[in-house]
Amino acid sequence: MTALVWFRNDLRSLDHPALTTACNDQQNVRAVYLLCPQQLDEHVTAPIRRHFLRRALDELGQQLAAIGIPLDIINAEHFKDAPECLSNYCRQHDISAIYAHKEWLVDEIQRDKDCAVQLELPLHLIDDSFLSPLSIGKADGLPYKVFTPFSRRCREALATHFPRVQRRPSAKTLSEGAIATSCPVFGEEKDSSAWPASEEAVLRQLREFCAERAGDYKKHRDFPEIEGTSRLSAALALGLISPRQCLARLQQECGEDIWDSKSDAGTWLNELLWREFYRHVAYHFPRVVKGRAFQSATEAIPWPNDQALYDAWREGRTGYPIVDAAMRQLAQTGWMHNRLRMITASFLCKDLQIDWRWGEHHFLENLIDADFASNNGGWQWAASTGTDAAPYFRIFNPTTQGQRFDADGHFIRHYVPELAGLQGKHIHEPPASLSYPAPIVDHKERRNITLALFKAIRD
Repeated sequence: MTALVWFRNDLRSLDHPALTTACNDQQNVRAVYLLCPQQLDEHVTAPIRRHFLRRALDELGQQLAAIGIPLDIINAEHFKDAPECLSNYCRQHDISAIYAHKEWLVDEIQRDKDCAVQLELPLHLIDDSFLSPLSIGKADGLPYKVFTPFSRRCREALATHFPRVQRRPSAKTLSEGAIATSCPVFGEEKDSSAWPASEEAVLRQLREFCAERAGDYKKHRDFPEIEGTSRLSAALALGLISPRQCLARLQQECGEDIWDSKSDAGTWLNELLWREFYRHVAYHFPRVVKGRAFQSATEAIPWPNDQALYDAWREGRTGYPIVDAAMRQLAQTGWMHNRLRMITASFLCKDLQIDWRWGEHHFLENLIDADFASNNGGWQWAASTGTDAAPYFRIFNPTTQGQRFDADGHFIRHYVPELAGLQGKHIHEPPASLSYPAPIVDHKERRNITLALFKAIRD
């Protein structure tokens, strides 16, 4: 009898509960990845993420082959085709049971329900959550809507039951064809070679960050010119590494400091918990997965949605240097520093009065580390339509944000070469004589417009 491991966004062989369970239950194991081109298109998957996915699957195939497990990549076109594709594959390879990790978004939940009903063999869905949406809740049983109490509860849970990282399964007898099949067509791709796609390389990246930079994370994380973040978000998005592995390495390097939310190491753990928080929100409040605001009242905001302003934002020609540098970083590299994501999102929603869903879509189209729940949560945070407890009148001033987080203008000069010759305050407020565009809006005026939009739905 042969077990089948169905990989999703968990493309690793280390700390993979479904793989470990399958190997313990059965001597013979195969693996499969269902490529869904239509789903990639519907979720506006970035070309750089598609290329990264291809590379990650190639690496996973080699890793599994080394322990005697073949990985097949088959075209399922769409989620709804998953049951039929898996049924055909299972009959062809005499599969006795399927093992996979639970997923928590609406489409994925329905796909797995359909598979459980239509497949003629057991489907074992194993919880791979860092913190399951079913395990973390308030005393009254309701889900958390605010991050701070959620994170406090998560720290208590993790400290009490520190998650165990599972070893890679032992090598089996090399199965015939234990080599990854050629990947089907992924659509348009953009080179992702600047990002490591193998488990070993990502683990080295994690060890290096925890040993050398986690201790200064709080001090350096907000400055895009400094290499102060982990840059593990792309690997986490595809599951090349698990949050458990991140926590274990962080604890090994930083000890008990990780439980102090105000410490450097504790601040990085907070970032992992933000990721979990938005997954919990997406599960418990599925309207956010369907394009709706978490705060239903904000659906009434009449966003003007000026296309010309949106195009200027998207193309990095707003006349606000830190915003333009950030948008050009995204266009050129497929990634954006987290502080800059907050600045550019606030600018789009609060200065340009563009619907946050336009920005959410643009980030999905371009980010290598796009994670639906985190991206949605971040945009709703910026737009004051989400879970954030802060008042709607939190509006970033793009000029002072640049002065604070890129004071010398090194980051701006790198991505906005038109400003390379400017020094001092001029890098943040360029003179009108340059070829660089003048500000497309007046921040003070637009701030007042945004306040009026929000006040109108509360009157």
